[in-house]
Amino acid sequence: MNTHTTASLKPADVERKWIVIDAEGVVVGRLASFIAMRLRGKHTPTYTPHVDCGDYVVVVNAEKVKFTGRKLDQKVYYHHTGFPGGVKERKAGFILDGRFPERILEKAVERMMPKESPLARTQLTHLRLFKGPEHTHAAQNPEVIDFKSMNAKNARSQ
Repeated sequence: MNTHTTASLKPADVERKWIVIDAEGVVVGRLASFIAMRLRGKHTPTYTPHVDCGDYVVVVNAEKVKFTGRKLDQKVYYHHTGFPGGVKERKAGFILDGRFPERILEKAVERMMPKESPLARTQLTHLRLFKGPEHTHAAQNPEVIDFKSMNAKNARSQ
């Protein structure tokens, strides 16, 4: 008789929480890996790989994230226009100074999720990024997580 069984979560049994993270002065990669883990639900003991069991994540001050080292000048983001020879590139600093600086964090989280997966695309819809300190999800009573103080390496002073 086997008394130990592995719990497999069903979609109806999932309890989602709302969390708020202030990204001001936080290192991009560390924050992105934390958010990706929360979106997938890997922080819970009932994690099931094929079920969307993650939390909703609201990030405020997404334009104030920091890079370590010289990544602000040296990190390059590429995209293709679809035409021959249409590879375009932008530096991280250019994007942060531009119109949609929150896309830096959005792409970092997206690239830490499973590739080409319908489940990952659904989980990414649970990520809400806001430029300023205000967000529109106060009605959900989100739990505030102080990511900056979890580890001294999470914050960048410059």
